[in-house]
Amino acid sequence: MTGEPTRDDMMAVLARQKAAQLADGPPSEALRAERLDRCIGLLVDHAEAIAEALNADFGSRSKAVTGLTDVSASIGPLKHAKANLKAWMRPEKRKTTPAILGLFGAKAQIQYQPKGVVGVISPWNFPVNLTFAPLAGILAAGNRAMIKPSELTPATSELMKSMFAKAFSEEEIAVFTGGPDVGQAFSGLPFDHLIFTGGTAVARHVMRAASENLVPVTLELGGKSPVVISESADIKTAAARIMAGKTLNAGQICLAPDYVLAPETKIGEFIEEARQSVAKMFPTIKDNPDYTAIISQKHYERITGYLEDARAKGAQVVELNPAGEDFSQQPYRKIPPTLILNPTEEMAVMQEEIFGPVLPVKTYRKTAEAVDYVNAHERPLALYWFGTDEAERDHVLANTTSGGATINDVIFHVAQEELPFGGVGPSGMGSYHGHDGFREFSHAKSVYSQIRKDIGPLQRMRPPYGPAIAGYLKGATRR
Repeated sequence: MTGEPTRDDMMAVLARQKAAQLADGPPSEALRAERLDRCIGLLVDHAEAIAEALNADFGSRSKAVTGLTDVSASIGPLKHAKANLKAWMRPEKRKTTPAILGLFGAKAQIQYQPKGVVGVISPWNFPVNLTFAPLAGILAAGNRAMIKPSELTPATSELMKSMFAKAFSEEEIAVFTGGPDVGQAFSGLPFDHLIFTGGTAVARHVMRAASENLVPVTLELGGKSPVVISESADIKTAAARIMAGKTLNAGQICLAPDYVLAPETKIGEFIEEARQSVAKMFPTIKDNPDYTAIISQKHYERITGYLEDARAKGAQVVELNPAGEDFSQQPYRKIPPTLILNPTEEMAVMQEEIFGPVLPVKTYRKTAEAVDYVNAHERPLALYWFGTDEAERDHVLANTTSGGATINDVIFHVAQEELPFGGVGPSGMGSYHGHDGFREFSHAKSVYSQIRKDIGPLQRMRPPYGPAIAGYLKGATRR
């Protein structure tokens, strides 16, 4: 195939994958485990090449960041799936209704079977992880996959295409690289399931395209994830953890803390501790390989536009630039960590997901104010709370809705394989990771096995109806 693939090219591969799935039947536990092993092997063998490709795509991205977030963070879910595969594949027993049927030998269970072919549209911020982590559930569930990686990371996307071609036939896993037109055609294919990771605006188009074929979708999006700092919090620890999360990948993370709600009495301390934590992590930034560049000029201009807009509208902007470096002339697209103090709702930075190293900080007097502010906006992918007051923690968790939450840190809930990961409303739908990923990409087939003997109660359910059915209905319709 030369040039960008057409819809017909992709449809032909999808037809072959579906035909192979039907011909071969559900893959055995051994084959599923072997496919997971092949993915692990690809990541191990290409770890250095992945780091080089991502550094080329970003302009400057630490090998350590790639190793942590894209390579090892992908191997972990694949190993977890392999270790638990046998248990996940077992039918799940359920009680019969009415229970007396179970006493006579009737059985109710859920059998998890492969959906078939799953489409994967992965983003640019963690292109390897957000391709391989879903594959842990997809392959464990016995499916085949077609992948459309981001055009914003061309070197990494082409590398993944060649990687998969080494270890999988096109009937097992196929990768299609290309621009928005390829993505649009891909999202309209009649998959058995489609998972999209990316922005909410694009997700609307993806869901609309998938709906034409009634394809079930998993949407992993983003939003403005808040951090609520309690009066009871250790500000030094909170600031260090918040800024570590905000500067990881230069804030280009769907789960990055998007704004902070801090007590009025703690704002000065938070600013100072944030400054010190950044200085400790990044004594210099401009030529520091540990600090990631912004992915493209378009995104760089978008983020710097937030800062210009905030300044123009009267915000206090605090640049955390330990070495006082000049970023007006630089070989990369780096933006130092920047706080925007008490921003107003008219500012663009409070209206859109930031996806960069800019952190608005608002103040509150009472916890109820912070909760009300969160609830006045769209439901976020994550919420973070720092403190030791357990009653306050429980109040915040119970009275806000987010895809997930981490207490006394940020982002970490995504690393828990035993917890489902997903959004709610504008921040996404469906969830995966671990057992929940296996279930997300499986069809849960309900199977009921009737008792063999045609006993009286079953016979009385059939015409001609008489006193027996009347007695049953009388008992069944009581309060």
